[in-house]
Amino acid sequence: MTEVTKSRPPPHTVELRRWSLVCPDDLRSLRRSLDQVLADLRPTGDETRAEVSERMALVATELATNALQHGLPPTTVRLLRHDDRLVLDVADHDPHHAPVDTAASLTNQRGRGLPIARAMSLDVGWYPAGDTKHVWASFAVETEP
Repeated sequence: MTEVTKSRPPPHTVELRRWSLVCPDDLRSLRRSLDQVLADLRPTGDETRAEVSERMALVATELATNALQHGLPPTTVRLLRHDDRLVLDVADHDPHHAPVDTAASLTNQRGRGLPIARAMSLDVGWYPAGDTKHVWASFAVETEP
């Protein structure tokens, strides 16, 4: 097990959307809504919009699931924008426990969130802020105007 790097996302981000989750049932609507926001932004680049959307939805779901299981509710998911990056920021109300990156195995259904986030995103980090803990992942994308 390793601790996730304590760092903040890129500075001067702009919040595009925010979701509040209180239970695992909220994850389905998070994925649908995130997909719609990304469709409106029309991310472009080396990958298709569907691939970018799928990667971001998977990471958002994994990080939010971790927050719902291990943190204190409510869980807040924010989609942020910084130049050519989109950032998913997931916050729970347990700033005293750093996220831990466990070695996920194919047979274990738990402990996969952070390894998946690392594999699917450009960068992953975390930081405490007041009574919340934020775990974030960034994605290099361009969007059409």
